[in-house]
Amino acid sequence: MHTITPDRPWPLHDGAATRRHETAAIAAAGPQVLMRRAGLATARLALALAPHARRVWIACGPGNNGGDGLEAAVQLQQRGKSVLVQWLGDAARLPADAAAALQRAQAAQVPFAATPPALGPEDLAIDALLGLGGGRPVDGAIATAAAALNACGAPVLAIDLPTGLDGDTGAARGTAVQAQHTLTVLTLKPGLFTGHGRDLSGQVWFDDLQAGDAPPPTAWLQGPPTAAPRLYASHKGSYGDVAVLGGAPGMRGAAVLAASAALHAGAGRVYVATLGSGNPELATELPELMWRSPASLALDALAIACGCGGGTAVAAVLPAVLDAAARLVLDADALNAVAADAGLQQQLRQRCAHGLATVLTPHPLEAARLLGGSAAEIQADRLAAARRLAERFGAVAVLKGSGTVVAAPGHTPVLNPTGNARLATAGTGDVLAGLLAARLAAGDGAWEAACHAVYRHGALADGWPTGRPLTAAALARAAGA
Repeated sequence: MHTITPDRPWPLHDGAATRRHETAAIAAAGPQVLMRRAGLATARLALALAPHARRVWIACGPGNNGGDGLEAAVQLQQRGKSVLVQWLGDAARLPADAAAALQRAQAAQVPFAATPPALGPEDLAIDALLGLGGGRPVDGAIATAAAALNACGAPVLAIDLPTGLDGDTGAARGTAVQAQHTLTVLTLKPGLFTGHGRDLSGQVWFDDLQAGDAPPPTAWLQGPPTAAPRLYASHKGSYGDVAVLGGAPGMRGAAVLAASAALHAGAGRVYVATLGSGNPELATELPELMWRSPASLALDALAIACGCGGGTAVAAVLPAVLDAAARLVLDADALNAVAADAGLQQQLRQRCAHGLATVLTPHPLEAARLLGGSAAEIQADRLAAARRLAERFGAVAVLKGSGTVVAAPGHTPVLNPTGNARLATAGTGDVLAGLLAARLAAGDGAWEAACHAVYRHGALADGWPTGRPLTAAALARAAGA
């Protein structure tokens, strides 16, 4: 059994790949073996999480997830725990392995009850209602049991997936269980790490049930990137030049934040080219920044972060930027301008044909504009949305949010495991754009730069000192830590 932490990459498998793996594993191991292993793994984790529990309540659904719970009940009772099962199945309609698990639980005289017991914080509840097969909104008796789990007053351990969480997409369907721990079995599912998954799953644990090699992954949970050390025999030109193009009147701060992040992340030189009329509001606390007009930039020699606070003025400079920038991060208002202009979309697609590095960094609403849908549709399947963006525009797509997705043509998508709700404050997206541009300037390819910057951006928030407010300006300065 493994604790899933962001210190290494982990392969992820969607429902279709998991079912293929399960079929092959059952054929090799024989009937009931995997379910008994899942029950044993659940019982062992339950004993480790709540060694002093007076009572363990297991809510079992009508399918194989419920069968896993019944097997766990047998194991826990054999180990001296006071177990109570609430079973919501129909014996006449059970899958074969779950039917065998029910017979074992009955033979072991595991107590069954129609309602949950009274539990305290030292006890444990186990969610075995719906697993991978829960493809519809949670309602009826299952919803009632899910609500009872959420209100029971004890920590909740979910088997495979919290009830109501879509394992492929991370979307929550109906009444979803809020688990403090999730033991996912056979494979790791993408939905645990994006969308609502990170909130509903708590700490994720994994047991492969000794099922042998899994098929190729659907996605990867990213591990920490490696960074080459800076050589003594180097100079500012060794680490490339970044230009931030944005900061229309009233939004100068967005450009400064991106530039500050690029500067602190190690870019050799950083230029800021603000848009619109009026003098730039110089960031006197950052004298290293060099201020230029957009027309003076040598676009083919720079890594460009375009759009940070660009407003509507960014549309006028985008044709030249899309045509000439060798390495480009398109963020915020630049993405909105592209979404509204078919000509700019065509230019963006042509960059792929010319081999020019391009990274798009939309949040869900910006992604919806680019794809012609709604933010709710994007959030309903974040992996699919990121893939569509990457394929449509021939670029690396960074779909921001809980479990940021990085997708690109020819690459297996990556889910980022770092970051937290402290990043939900104005300007942190501009900081990410600056970090990305710094990686491009240093020589990373678009894919490597995106994966590196996204992980680093989230890791900074994860390591933020307790009690210290996280602002975008402070986050940018911390990029050099």
